[in-house]
Amino acid sequence: MALLAPFAAPGRFWRGNLHTHSNLSDGALEPKAVVEAYKNAGYDFMQLSEHFIGNFDFPMADTRAFRSNNFTTIIGCELHAPETAVGELWHIVAAGLPLDFPRNFEGETGAQVARRAHEAGAFIGIAHPAWSQLTIEDGRSIDCAHAVEIYNHGCAIENDRGDGWYLLDQMLTEGRRLTAFATDDAHFKTPDHFGGWVHVKADSLDPDALLASLKQGLYYSSMGPQIHAIELNGKEISISCSPVDTITVLCGTSRTALRNGRAITEASFDLSKLEKGWLLRKQSGWFRVVAIDNAGKRAWSNPIWWDEIR
Repeated sequence: MALLAPFAAPGRFWRGNLHTHSNLSDGALEPKAVVEAYKNAGYDFMQLSEHFIGNFDFPMADTRAFRSNNFTTIIGCELHAPETAVGELWHIVAAGLPLDFPRNFEGETGAQVARRAHEAGAFIGIAHPAWSQLTIEDGRSIDCAHAVEIYNHGCAIENDRGDGWYLLDQMLTEGRRLTAFATDDAHFKTPDHFGGWVHVKADSLDPDALLASLKQGLYYSSMGPQIHAIELNGKEISISCSPVDTITVLCGTSRTALRNGRAITEASFDLSKLEKGWLLRKQSGWFRVVAIDNAGKRAWSNPIWWDEIR
């Protein structure tokens, strides 16, 4: 039996949030209070992703003083530049930036600022696609992205536009090898916190180790449920997780593999049937796993590519 990534990677899972705000930009709380809130809620790490824009004098939160042996922070921000297809500013999560990352250049586009952050060593995520009403053309333009924000808790509870899978699934089917991250985008003005996060597999809580794992896709995302393993055993794929009512496998078509029940913790599917039936059609060389509990909360694997698991 062979474990798939990230479950086969060495180390342990660390729970973290990559997208939240303090009063350095448009959040309600001071940076220390935001960090303490996540630490007290059981997180292992977080990032203050302030709005890197002239309205707030391009803030980059230095949270190094809030690190300890059992909690750490990543330095980064939320980048902005003109303009998306519907005329909105770009919102791009950049995790792992230097504190002296230069301000936007005159006339810089979203794609250009994202590339500059990527070259500076950051993990690049396309933020809240539904809230921003991003088109597939928008998604294609950020050619250096590592991931798409597939769940944004603040957007979900405030205006029901927290989903990003509609964009990521299309980009995957076009061949873009991106991963999927969930966040809060918390401002602490509404109940917008502790609703979506990532579990990152790494040897240590060192910020560089966490960033390396994020870039390699060694993580999964959750609103509550936990995925314990995704395994291959001959022609069978097996998923184990915390108690949920649905375990499903999706791909780039409408077909799915599904197990329903009450507080189920595992499901197995015949890999050859999935592969021959629909997962290896020309439109879809990938699949992903979702576990849904009885409250509708989800855990999502990153996309798994057939040619990589062979």
